Amino acid sequence: MPVDFRADAVVVIPCFNEPELNLTLTDVLEKSTIEEKILVVVVINSSVLTSESIVEKNRQTYLRTQEFALVNSTPSVKIVPIIVERLPRKHAGVGLARKIGMDLAVDYFLRIDNPEGILISLDADCTVSDNYFPTIINAFKSDKKTSVAILNFDHRVEDGDPLLERAIRQYESYIRYFESVLKYTGFPYYYHTIGSAFAVRADAYVQVGGMGRQQGGEDFYFLQKVFQMSQVKELTDTFVFPMARYSDRIPFGTGPALRKIIDDIDKEMTVYSVDSFMALKSLFDVKDSFFKQNEEFIQSMISQLHPLIKDFLVETIFIEEINDCNANSATLTTFQKRFFHHFNAFKVIKYLNYAHPVYFELQSLSSSLSRFSNIDW
Repeated sequence: MPVDFRADAVVVIPCFNEPELNLTLTDVLEKSTIEEKILVVVVINSSVLTSESIVEKNRQTYLRTQEFALVNSTPSVKIVPIIVERLPRKHAGVGLARKIGMDLAVDYFLRIDNPEGILISLDADCTVSDNYFPTIINAFKSDKKTSVAILNFDHRVEDGDPLLERAIRQYESYIRYFESVLKYTGFPYYYHTIGSAFAVRADAYVQVGGMGRQQGGEDFYFLQKVFQMSQVKELTDTFVFPMARYSDRIPFGTGPALRKIIDDIDKEMTVYSVDSFMALKSLFDVKDSFFKQNEEFIQSMISQLHPLIKDFLVETIFIEEINDCNANSATLTTFQKRFFHHFNAFKVIKYLNYAHPVYFELQSLSSSLSRFSNIDW
């Protein structure tokens, strides 16, 4: 990493068998300005299970990227490819590659004495909006309390496949539906968690222990930790444009979701019902009344809620968790934060899976969007 180059931000791009990487690098160069100094780290990776043909393609990508960097790096943008091979079977994947790049970026910021440097997460199939770098960097520099920024997204479909186009727009609608209805419940960490659509301050990355090594969903696990300890800024006018494509590289995420939609006979997603979120909202609406109250009072409040909520709270030692909140909270604000430390995004997912199909049926995306749009906020 070039310590003689003092970057404002490091863009980390995991890369595995990505023949179109130069498209992303070219776009990053075109969208940069002389006002920001950007270091781009491309983590070309493979595992002990990767076929020799893909290993060789990765090596060729590494050589081409070295040449591209030599020719195209500017005084404002430096491109640094690294290659890591034979990563362990248990952890190899995009999560570990992203972690390697971000850990190197943190070390780089430490060596140039810039702990507030910005880590920008991108993927090797993305282009970005014209305001990408100025908006991200200004979001952090203008408000020192901001530790993570969430960007907007709009997938590209470049092969004219109408089924793929329809599937990706459904998937995007689902992400926005889930985000909106979760926000409606009063859950504070409702933001979408897309690996190519966030940026985080280096010191915040360190405080939460860095990126995990999950083979998929590393963005979700990592961001949920950051959301709970810092201020989040949503950059709704700043976009990444990932490529929509089928993929089986990870067990869940965009690629598998697209395949599932295409394979479904009705070609429409089914989603968690609005009613399940409304039941959850009824709990979050009364949570403040639990502050500094005894178990008898808390149980009486819970008894008035939907049977689903009552049953789920019994299953998940809720009373013990509320007792912990009260024992360790001197103020209501602290109680609220601790409450959602227990009832975090993982518990929300657990709740939703508990609710369906015993208490509620999954609903079509279109009917859920219609139902939600008619709710009086």
